[in-house]
Order: sequence, then C-alpha cells, then structure tokens
Amino acid sequence: MSVSGPLGATDSGAVQIRAPRTRARARALGDRAGLIAIAGLLVTTTLIALGAARTNVLVPQSVRPLPTWLAGPFGNSGLSLGWGGAIAVLTVMFVAYVVAANAADRLSARTVLMTIAAMNALILLAPPLLSTDVFSYQFYGRMAELYGANPYLAGPHALALDPLYPFIGSKWINTPTVYGPLFTALSYVLAPLSIARSVLAYKAIAAVSSLALVALVWHSARRRGLNQVRAVALVGLNPLIVIYGVGGGHNDLLMMVILMAGVYLMLAQRERSGAAMMVAASAIKLTAGVLLAFAVASGGGRRARDHRRDVVIGAAAAGLLFFGLAFLWFGSGPLHLFATVQKVQSEGDWHSVPGFLGAELGSTFGHIAGILLGVMFAGLCVWLLWRVWHGRTDWIDAGAWTALGLLATASSLLPWYVAWLLPLAALAINPRLWKLAIVTTGVVELIQLIGYLPHPLVH
Repeated sequence: MSVSGPLGATDSGAVQIRAPRTRARARALGDRAGLIAIAGLLVTTTLIALGAARTNVLVPQSVRPLPTWLAGPFGNSGLSLGWGGAIAVLTVMFVAYVVAANAADRLSARTVLMTIAAMNALILLAPPLLSTDVFSYQFYGRMAELYGANPYLAGPHALALDPLYPFIGSKWINTPTVYGPLFTALSYVLAPLSIARSVLAYKAIAAVSSLALVALVWHSARRRGLNQVRAVALVGLNPLIVIYGVGGGHNDLLMMVILMAGVYLMLAQRERSGAAMMVAASAIKLTAGVLLAFAVASGGGRRARDHRRDVVIGAAAAGLLFFGLAFLWFGSGPLHLFATVQKVQSEGDWHSVPGFLGAELGSTFGHIAGILLGVMFAGLCVWLLWRVWHGRTDWIDAGAWTALGLLATASSLLPWYVAWLLPLAALAINPRLWKLAIVTTGVVELIQLIGYLPHPLVH
C-alpha cells in the first residue's frame, strides 16, 4: 500500500523523480571535476616550463646551473620552484591527470586534444628536463659523422675533448650506443647542429611523435570500437609522457609512434606493411620487437594462415632491409648491440624492482631476484603467446600485459618507459589494463619523487 502526498504522488513516484535528478547532479559534478583537472594540468605544465631553468631538480645534473644559451625562451622568467615546489607541482599534476583521464568520456574531444597540444608546446619550449639522454644522442652521432668512430664499439670517453663531452651523464661516458641503427643514422643527420639546437631538434621529434601517437591511438580506438577521447586522454595527458618523454627529448616516443603505426595497419588488415613498421620501430629501440611476436600469433579464424604468412613476409622483408642498411652504415658494429643492452640492464638502479631489492638487501640477493624476475617474465611471454595463438587473448591486450611485465621486471626502470605500456593499454579490450596503466604511472612517478628529496630514502 503506497502513501499519497499532498498532490496525490506516491513515495515511489517521488523516488523515481529524485533519481534522475541525482544522476544529473552527479554527471554535472563529474563534468566540473574534469574541467578543473584539465585546468590543473595546464597550470602545472606552465609552472614546470617557466620554472625549470632555475629549478635544479628539474634539469639534468650535468648542466647545473643551467647556462643561459640552453635555457630556452622561458629562461628569463625568474621563477624557481625549489625541490619542494617541484615535487608539489608534479604531485598535483598526477592527481589532475587521474581525474581528467577518468572524466574524459564526459569531456569534449576538442578540450582534451587542445590540452594535449598545449602541454606539448609548453614543454617543447622549456629547457631539457630530467635526463642527459638527449646529449648522448647527439654525441653518438658526432662520433661517427665528425670523427669517423663507430658508436657501437666505443663510448663517449673515446672523444673526451669534444665540447659536448661534459654534458654526458656519468653512467654513459663508457657505454657504446644502446639504440637501433635507424635512430643512430638519424643522429648522424643532426650531429652538425650546435648543442642548443640539437636539444631543440630532439625535443621537437619527441613532441611531434607524442602528438602523432595520440592521432594513431584515436584512429585505432575507433577501429576497435573504443571511446576515442578516453583512449587518447590516457596517453596524451600523461605527465610521464609529456614532462619526461617530451621534456627529455626521448626516442621512446619515436619508437612508439612507429610501432603504433604498425598496430593501426594491422587493424586495417594491411599485415605486411604493419609488420614492416614494427620492425622499423625495433630499429629505433629493440624493445619494440616484443609486440611483433603477438602480431604473428594473432589472426584466428579462416584468415589465420594468410594473416600469419603476411606478417612473417612483411617482417622478414623489413628485417633484411634494415640489416643490410645497418651493415652498410656501421659494419659489424650493431652485432654488439645486444651485449651492450644486456650490460646496461645488468647494472640496473634502485628505481627498478630488482634494483630496489639489491639496494635494500644486498647485491647478491638483488641479482638472484633479477634472475627470478627474468624467468617469470619469459614465462609470462610464452603463456600469453600460447593464449593469443589459440584465440583466448587479444593480441594487443597481450602486448599490454607484456609491457606491464617488462616494467615490473626490468633491471633499469626509467619514467619515460611507461610510454611502452600506455598506447597498448589505451587500446586494450580488458578494462583492467586501462586502470593498471594509471596505477603504474603513479608508482613510477612516486619512485621518481622520492629520488628528488634532499636525502632520498634509498641511495
């Protein structure tokens, strides 16, 4: 028996009226939170761009204090954040990213895309941020182009009198290049530039790659039937992509844009071209080659045999092409690349899981932990390949799980490595991967912020 109100409406009717109003109010609050988060991302990005030149913790250690000719157009802003301010700004930026990414499906595409473009533009004009890698890129190019040395056989210490040498990070002065022949050839082209112009060139490549990556994720998400705004927000608004990836001019973004071009071509059923692009991405950094195995294993149904044949043909043709070009450019030098990468990974640092365990419990335990984690990662790859081959797991999802496993087990974990995961997670069918990508971003950024403390918890 229902109880009537003064106008004859029942209590159940009142509840039915209030429920849509409650949902509408919740949507309005969500929309408002998303817009506030977008504003927060723009404000924090601006603060970092304006304050980086006078904030030592934000610039590579080898250029502290930052010379005026390397400070960029924001160098005279006079803003200094200090280590505490930098940590606070980066923390607020991450919180804003989480809110904006979760509210992306209620934001307009124009709002999200314009914000991504503005963040990339601001960081492009900032000085080099948080890494010396951009100087190593140029030095490897100078070794070959100006001195005739093979960057796969010797590190920068062989040419210590070069004016760029003081800018190289201490970890890399004795290390030959760990990059693929296609990227090393590109560094030849940029070698004659001045140091400042070279930094701007590599940062511009990273910024353009970041925006192109967003475009590829957008179109790939449409082919996958996913929310496009939500997908690009996960990638393009990410602080580790913009601040660390673009700010440091890292080639991981170039690698990922070529790799995701291959993914898009695969989704468009252009398997040979897609596989060739994946091999090209591997010629930037070897990491990209992992996804190719899942592309070969995919393709269930009647087209499985044709699909796998075309992927193998495209990959083999591109592999032969790049191998031949690498031999012409560098002789047998690239054959040393795998050993160099293995040596660098074996050194590790406390930012990674095995490195942290080694720092806390001793190098022997850390080494054992690293071996066990490596075995676990290999087992994960084999299991995922089996599932993809038998049509039980989507191949892009498997690639995202593999990237996540690689981040968790790698002996050296750097913040811009999250770029390996984000585009694949954005296109994943399994919604847990989208959430895990945000959690991974938070964990990696927290580790970095601990390192910015005057007396970090781990040395």
